[in-house]
Amino acid sequence: MHRYRLSRLSRRAAALALSGAGAGAAALLGACGNDAPPSWQGYVEGEFVSVASPFAGRLDQLAVQRGQQVAGGAPLFALEADDERAAQQQAAAQLRVAESQSADLQTGKRPPEVDAARAQLAQAQASAVRSAAQYRRDQAQFAIGGIAQAQLEESRAGAAADAARVRELQRDVEVARLPGRSAQRAAQEAQVAAARAALAQADWKLSRKTVSAAQAGLVYDTPFRLGDWVPAGSPVVRMLPPGNVKVRFYVPETVVGALRAGQAVRVRCDGCAAPVDATVSYISSQAEFTPPVIYSNETRGKLVFLVEARPAAADAPKLHPGQPVEVARP
Repeated sequence: MHRYRLSRLSRRAAALALSGAGAGAAALLGACGNDAPPSWQGYVEGEFVSVASPFAGRLDQLAVQRGQQVAGGAPLFALEADDERAAQQQAAAQLRVAESQSADLQTGKRPPEVDAARAQLAQAQASAVRSAAQYRRDQAQFAIGGIAQAQLEESRAGAAADAARVRELQRDVEVARLPGRSAQRAAQEAQVAAARAALAQADWKLSRKTVSAAQAGLVYDTPFRLGDWVPAGSPVVRMLPPGNVKVRFYVPETVVGALRAGQAVRVRCDGCAAPVDATVSYISSQAEFTPPVIYSNETRGKLVFLVEARPAAADAPKLHPGQPVEVARP
């Protein structure tokens, strides 16, 4: 009986010893685990780019789809542009008219018009020669009493009129060779400039009906479908460029002083084949309470600081907006 009680006590002591050894081993393992760098929980956020046209129209072409990676300059969509195309053609025609009128003012009258003025001048000169000769004969006749005073005065008036007609036509020929007046040419040049500006505006409006990607990135969403009426300024494509992917995480006040912009961090996520390196781009200067999206018993209810880090453009596609991550210093 005593031997049985003793054996039971021995087994209990051995069990206590083993449990103490296990606790010590667990404490030792915990101490070894503390050598790993601390990590902070966060999530991935994307700064989306909304691509839209400043003008309304029916969606005629949609060259991309959700989840597609596109290069910079790749076509995204096109709206119907019948009105803008007609306005462009009208502006181009008005510019041609203004330029033609300006060129006409620079050259003076046409050669046939100048030739007609010269022919009239030749006729007037011939008439002036005849009337001058007749006036000289009448003067001689009047001197010998062959004609009356009235006939002499009529001959003199005819010669003077023909001479004045010659001078008038000579001036007309000179004017026909001249370009338009300076003020008139300046006014026409202003009309040409206005027509060019109207054409440039029409070209710009037409070009905004066909939209391309300003930079490479992921097509995140396409809210409209072919045939939909798109209001002016409504995003047709939402893109996520690689440089717009960032990681937001929160660190306690005991750590924030050791972080600085430009510092490297390492991001881990579920399903990631390997950690993703990122660079700290922003550190909040104000403390806040732990946001509810971060589930951490160690930091809940404590004041933390927001930190943002951006991965390299090549690594950005590995992360997805809304994805929970764990961030640590390398």
